[in-house]
Amino acid sequence: MANVGDLLQALESFAPLRYAGDWDNVGLIVGSRRQPLNGPVLLTIDLAEDVLEEARAARASAILAYHPPIFTPIKSLTDDTAMGRMLLEAMAHGMAVVSPHSTLDAAPGGMTDWLCEAISGSTTEGTIAGDVRALTPHLERPPSQAIKLVTFVPKKDADQLRNALASAGAGIIGAYTACSFGVDGQGTFFAGDEANPTVGETGQLERVEEVRLEMVCSHAAVPIAMETLRQFHPYEEPAVDLYELLPEPVRHAGAGRRLVLDRPASPAEIGDRLKTFLGIPAVKVAAVGGNMNEPVRTVGVCPGAGASLRSHALAAGCDLFVTGEMTHHDALDLLRKGCGVLLAGHTNTERGYLPRLKDRLAGLTEGVDYVVSTTDRTPFTWM
Repeated sequence: MANVGDLLQALESFAPLRYAGDWDNVGLIVGSRRQPLNGPVLLTIDLAEDVLEEARAARASAILAYHPPIFTPIKSLTDDTAMGRMLLEAMAHGMAVVSPHSTLDAAPGGMTDWLCEAISGSTTEGTIAGDVRALTPHLERPPSQAIKLVTFVPKKDADQLRNALASAGAGIIGAYTACSFGVDGQGTFFAGDEANPTVGETGQLERVEEVRLEMVCSHAAVPIAMETLRQFHPYEEPAVDLYELLPEPVRHAGAGRRLVLDRPASPAEIGDRLKTFLGIPAVKVAAVGGNMNEPVRTVGVCPGAGASLRSHALAAGCDLFVTGEMTHHDALDLLRKGCGVLLAGHTNTERGYLPRLKDRLAGLTEGVDYVVSTTDRTPFTWM
């Protein structure tokens, strides 16, 4: 029987925890990884009292709440608060609580890309009619490639030193080990009277044919790599450089999206697409110059509350920014800088993704029943 750990592993396969914002609280919120999934997993945007009652009635073994029920740090979990009572009740009924939140926003094919499908006018599920990239690309750096270690060694000693450094954990790139790069060159040194040079004599300038040897290394392996280098390097005082490597941006993963439409569309047309796609009666649009029918080509997209990405949208040249909610003054800031705003409601821009998430998880965890909540809804009524 599958357990909560299997659910977490399935999420990790397409929305890994490393995609989460540093401000977020994602993963297992309540429960044990070993807890069996002997009842359905209920998918919801928010954990509310009626959603919890629905989960109880369905004898759910877990609740996947997109928004984390515990967002800011807490010092105690008691029944003094509504959320505390709900989490304690979930625990009492053997229900784990899991939250993916910003990992789903950032993941390729996740919630933000789902929203881009509608904005682009695509009629094919999983396909976006336009070029799309993250507004703030996820930065990826494998731990084994955090540092570049560079040293200069006589050519005849290069292989021995390379092998020694590899045994100390340097030179790991993915499934490959002992990875290095060497460039032939000439080194010079002047050995003082107290020196004991391996090559040449004291008191004169020496020139030596050397290899510039480069290998990547993890932070954890640097101390033993340096000790190994000094042990196997033939020089009394080997020259060593350590370079901190920048992480690599991942174009299609990260917060928000910059969508360049294949066919430009007006804010009015994009609003109509979203109303149909999200099943909502209205959206709020603030068009630049009040012109709802002026076609736009480049659209910034963020489900939920996207105001924190507005500067990135402007830097990316977006003509329109689509999100769930934004303050009046944040919207004015965008308008004054030439970018329109379309607001469709915070959870309205999120909830419709749950059926697709259900199908994706079901294909990864055999024997687990996933159910989308029927009581989860926006707290607001459109009038």
